[in-house]
Amino acid sequence: MEVVLVDDQHLVRSGFRMILESEPDITIVGEAGDGREAVRLARALNPHVMLMDIQMPEVDGLQATEQVMALPSPPKVLVLTTFDREDYVFSALRLGASGFLLKNAPPAQLVDAVRVVAAGDSLLSPSVTRRIVEAFAAGPALSVPDPALQRLTEREVEVLRLMATGQSNTEIAAELVVGEATVKTHVSNVFSKLGVRDRVQAVVWAFEHGVAR
Repeated sequence: MEVVLVDDQHLVRSGFRMILESEPDITIVGEAGDGREAVRLARALNPHVMLMDIQMPEVDGLQATEQVMALPSPPKVLVLTTFDREDYVFSALRLGASGFLLKNAPPAQLVDAVRVVAAGDSLLSPSVTRRIVEAFAAGPALSVPDPALQRLTEREVEVLRLMATGQSNTEIAAELVVGEATVKTHVSNVFSKLGVRDRVQAVVWAFEHGVAR
C-alpha cells in the first residue's frame, strides 16, 4: 500500500518512514510538512493512507483533512495526535478521518494502524476511546434525541454502546454471547441507519447524541 506522511517535524516523519518502510507491503510515496502540501500530494499521488498531524503551521491537519476528504477518491486519513487539542481531533473524525494514532505508539501499533485503515476499517484504541468518553462526559447531555436513534433496534443500540467503549466485534460477540457474524450484521445496520461511514463516526455520533456517556 502507498502511504503519505504529514507532520511539520522532520524527525517525526523520518521515524515513521523508517518503521513503515521496513514492512514489505508498505511504501512511503510522499512527505508533507503542512496541510497545503498534504492536499497537493493527495491529489497528485492518490495514496491509500495519509498519516495526518493536526497541529501544523498555516494549513493545519483539520483543514487539510476536510479538503482531502472532499476529493473524488480520498485516501484513508489516520490522525496523529498527542491529545493536546481534543477538539481538533474530534472535528477531524467528524470530517471523515478513519482513526487516531498516538505519536508515542510503539512501532508494531503504527504498522497495524496503517494496515487496519487501509483495509477499510477504523481505529479506536481503548486509550483513545477513554479520552473521548472523558471529553463528552464533561459536556451537557442532549435533551432531544436524534430521530435516527428511533430506527435502531434495542440490540443495535446495545452494540453501538459497546462500540463506544472501544470493544472490537469479537469482544462484543463474547459480551452478548452471539456469533461474530451476527455482530457484524448489527454494526452494518447501525452504520446504515445512522448515515455514518465507519466505526469512528458511529462512536462520535453515540457520544454527541447521548447514547454513550
